[in-house]
Amino acid sequence: MSPLSLEQAQDFARRGFNRRAFSKLATMITAGATLPFASEHALAQLSMIGPLPPDAVKINANENPLGPCKEAAEAMYNVIQKGGRYLYEETFSYAKTLAEQEGVKPDYVMPFAGSSDPLHRAVLAFTSPTASLVMGDPGYEAGSRAADFIKAKVVKVPLTKTYSHDVKAMATADATAGLIYICNPNNPTGTLTKKSDIEWLVANKPKGSVVLVDEAYIHFSDAQAASDLVAAGKDVIVLRTFSKLYGMAGLRAGAAIARPDLLAKIRPYGAGALPVTGMIGAMTSLKTKGLVEGRRKMNKQVRDDTFAFLDKNKFQFVASDSNCFMLDAKRPAGELVKLMAKEKVFIGRVWPAWPNHARITVGTAEEMQKFQKALLKVMA
Repeated sequence: MSPLSLEQAQDFARRGFNRRAFSKLATMITAGATLPFASEHALAQLSMIGPLPPDAVKINANENPLGPCKEAAEAMYNVIQKGGRYLYEETFSYAKTLAEQEGVKPDYVMPFAGSSDPLHRAVLAFTSPTASLVMGDPGYEAGSRAADFIKAKVVKVPLTKTYSHDVKAMATADATAGLIYICNPNNPTGTLTKKSDIEWLVANKPKGSVVLVDEAYIHFSDAQAASDLVAAGKDVIVLRTFSKLYGMAGLRAGAAIARPDLLAKIRPYGAGALPVTGMIGAMTSLKTKGLVEGRRKMNKQVRDDTFAFLDKNKFQFVASDSNCFMLDAKRPAGELVKLMAKEKVFIGRVWPAWPNHARITVGTAEEMQKFQKALLKVMA
């Protein structure tokens, strides 16, 4: 990468970085180094459990066991033999396709290998020792790791009684907030925040702050996307990934959708060509008719059947609109995780804000039947 520009250096100084922090971050950016909180180990988010027996049920990482659709798999297979080329044109075609579907201009879409990368970059770009990260609690923790790295304050706001983001509390949590993070549907609860609440937050947030709407799980729900707020020129960045409904967690494709000036602020925090397999798989998935609707319906059926089982057996849980939900273990949830692992059903993980709840991923119908059998045994 090129050396840090004068504009970037002035921006770091304005945001309150001391000389030591400035030097550390600037060195990593100009060297194109991997940031420690964005390493593969960190991204595993405690869900990497090593080799599993062939009959194990792995419903601990919000993965989609279906994998990519047939059309995307074939497109990726066919492009592998061309993998000696960077094939930037495939990345551009993917960005153009996504922009058309979201109703934004092509330069409002920045492709990434998943959505964790732009999430980390947004924290680095918009928070600092003088500008905090505001997020829901419990919420997806990746952004807070990046904030900790640059000594930015993290303000955690409890969810409401209906498990949505408390947008009014978030808007007033810190007058110097740099970034307000909304994951919708939320991870780990799988619950929704109404579009009208997000619109209210955008209209009433602290001056100069940016609202980051992470829509990694939106395709599992009937929620309205926030890309129209981007098209309207608001201080909003929308994140998308193909890791969840599209079943490409290990193949890596995603995007940030925002005004070009906001995207320009996150661009310097990384470099390199994107995997052509992920780019062509994402573009093909976008063009596959009925894919989202079909998989959404399938996930909902298995999720509803699981909830009916939990209700019948008087287990308490938080009903969700996603591919995960929170189960009340009625004890430190880590104990339940260990007991279920002995039954070869791997669930988890546990959030400090809700120590008696474990996050459960919705797997296939067969996997959830095994989950039900194991749960009855260990909770007896």
